Amino acid sequence: MTSRAGGVYDLVVAGGGPVGLVAAIEARRRGMSVVVVEPRPTPVDKACGEGLMPSAVARLRELGVDPPGRPFVGIRYVGRDREVAAWFRAGPGLGVRRTTLHSALSHAADLAGVCREVGRVAGVQDDGATVTVTSGALRSRWLVAADGLHSSVRRELGLEAPTAVTRPRYGLRRHFAVAPWSDHVEVHWSATVEGYVTPVAEDLVGVAVLGPAGTSYEHALAGLPALAARLRGAEPVTAVRGAGPLRQTASAVRRGRVLLVGDAAGYVDALTGEGLATGFAAARAAVEAIAAGRPESYPAQWARGTRRHRALTTALLGLTARPALRAGLVPAGAAFPRVFARVVDLLA
Repeated sequence: MTSRAGGVYDLVVAGGGPVGLVAAIEARRRGMSVVVVEPRPTPVDKACGEGLMPSAVARLRELGVDPPGRPFVGIRYVGRDREVAAWFRAGPGLGVRRTTLHSALSHAADLAGVCREVGRVAGVQDDGATVTVTSGALRSRWLVAADGLHSSVRRELGLEAPTAVTRPRYGLRRHFAVAPWSDHVEVHWSATVEGYVTPVAEDLVGVAVLGPAGTSYEHALAGLPALAARLRGAEPVTAVRGAGPLRQTASAVRRGRVLLVGDAAGYVDALTGEGLATGFAAARAAVEAIAAGRPESYPAQWARGTRRHRALTTALLGLTARPALRAGLVPAGAAFPRVFARVVDLLA
């Protein structure tokens, strides 16, 4: 349990998911008093790809967090008649169940002395010196909002920005009891959806599909014949979970003493699998800016740290929105494997 001077914490973190817990642990490592406010019991499951890129694995290990999972060495794109694979030069990524990752980070936060409050951050009042939240029950010098894709803090502060997406995308995920058949994360492509296969244990794979509103998990798999063949006879062991719409935009990532991190700061799409990696990096950048007494530097740090991910994901989304270009994506990767490998390395 961390102490707080005069009833005021150094930092309140809204949201106790992986990114929020990383922010809390980073703050404790810098000697701050921290409380995480989260309404749900740990661990929380949600629809996600469950693949940690090498940079995310490295960040966790710096924090002493090494959850059990199954390493993967790169990314493979699979089309109807062609495929292309690339290997990470930075070392392996890690497929890990969301609940396993959340439990490991929760344990690390407890060891670090992070306080917990059950509830939801609301009623944010910034007087220029402190932030009061949750109907006056908590006061802190700073608030980091890590409360996800549909951030209530972002909405309350008026930082929601309209998106120009005409065809919003959604994600669906479930697990199958089958031994992983590849040491890559596979991305299977059809005319309208992608299927992401992540090995998460020696006898378990997570299969996520991304597609437009109304996408049916069963119909999506039926349209991915190579993936459907791999899963034939495999027992589904979790229910289908959904998330979306995926595209979310914030007009700013800082307002006064409130800093937005992770999906709360905006989200493009799950196409490139960097969500947790960029979220962890933003959590560290926010805490470092606060600790250095330079919170005004955080928006520029956030922009620099996410620029490559946002640009590549936006470009890829633009390509996949056009049927002819979408159909040619895997053949182009197979024709130019070095370019594909370079893109994968940029994302790792």
